[in-house]
Amino acid sequence: MSNLAILVVDDDPVTRALLTKRLIGAEHTVDTAEDGVIAIEKIGSQFYDVILTDLIMPGGVDGIGVLEEAKRVNLKTEVILITAHASVDNAIEAMKKGAVDYLQKPINFDELFLRLEKILNLKMLVKNASDLREAMDVTEKTSAETIQDLEIILAETNTRLEAVKATLLQEDTPLETRVQMALERLEG
Repeated sequence: MSNLAILVVDDDPVTRALLTKRLIGAEHTVDTAEDGVIAIEKIGSQFYDVILTDLIMPGGVDGIGVLEEAKRVNLKTEVILITAHASVDNAIEAMKKGAVDYLQKPINFDELFLRLEKILNLKMLVKNASDLREAMDVTEKTSAETIQDLEIILAETNTRLEAVKATLLQEDTPLETRVQMALERLEG
């Protein structure tokens, strides 16, 4: 995973275009929505690793609404809020609802890319942990099957050895016959 699928939600076309250009330049996959209603439609039909959403938007669904829907649809989607300085308290409240971070306008792209890199690293760690757990599950299953097979082989071998022992202890049978019978029992 070298890039992220990102949904940019902002009612300002200049901000959307600027974010899109910079994110695509960083090799991320970018989709856009000009308001919260369109964002919610897109969230319902496609997975996004990250949603960058303006906190305050017209149209009935603000950044908090986008955040809540994103988390309802898929908890793995990370949401970064974009906010004007006056609404930092609202952004902090949104973080309590599950937003991973917030950025103030005007956007500092160094900060944005640092946050995206942290999200990407975290997602890769989670994927690696999941892959490791899956490999451990396969190893445990294979080990259990191997142990079961070895227990069956051991039980069969012990049964043959007991039969060989019993055969060799038959004193009423000539020694050559006992040895021949014991060898036949060993072969199975």
